[in-house]
Amino acid sequence: MMTQNKKALVIFSGGQDSTTCLIQAIKHYGANQVEAISFNYGQRHKVELECAVAITKHFGVGHTIIDTVTLQQTTHNALLDNTCQVSAAKDDEKYPNTFVDGRNALFLLLAGCHAKQKGIHDIILGVCETDYSGYPDCRDIFVKSMNVTMNLAMDYPFNLITPLMYLTKAQTWALADDLGYLDYVKHNTHTCYNGTINGCGHCPSCLLRQQGLSEYLQQKRNN
Repeated sequence: MMTQNKKALVIFSGGQDSTTCLIQAIKHYGANQVEAISFNYGQRHKVELECAVAITKHFGVGHTIIDTVTLQQTTHNALLDNTCQVSAAKDDEKYPNTFVDGRNALFLLLAGCHAKQKGIHDIILGVCETDYSGYPDCRDIFVKSMNVTMNLAMDYPFNLITPLMYLTKAQTWALADDLGYLDYVKHNTHTCYNGTINGCGHCPSCLLRQQGLSEYLQQKRNN
């Protein structure tokens, strides 16, 4: 059911999760009531921004790209350093080396500034704490805390919405299918941390994406 006269801002990477959230938002709010915001933070997989531009054009939604490359000056990780090999967390490490300190906090803050200027209250992001890489800034408790902080900091009633928070990756693929866009998401989004156009197939992000898709398609066949 479409929401009348409400607007939404989707934090949009051009990947599977944020594209599913964008499509769901368009169904819920209407394309003319949805905007997307992306961030160029010096990520090694910049091809995701090219996907983000193409996808927002396809759906006819407004799109803003914010330059946040200063992250490269404040934190070190495999997503900002092409000389590092992307890897999952080792036994002596708490997080994988793709964790970018402060990234989602910064993105939410900037998205909030942008949304307030546009008179938008609903901010949608595709973070998840069910099937994920263990990033602390993808947890529900973090998003809720940021919601309170942003409301207090800007004296403005933001509503941070996380449709995928408790979905497995297979369930996220199922949602894309329910929305009628399984093939579109499969063929037009980019998730690979290494920035390989069709996915490297072995980085943690590629493995999670493929495992989720295989699991969903198997469930679909069995049903």
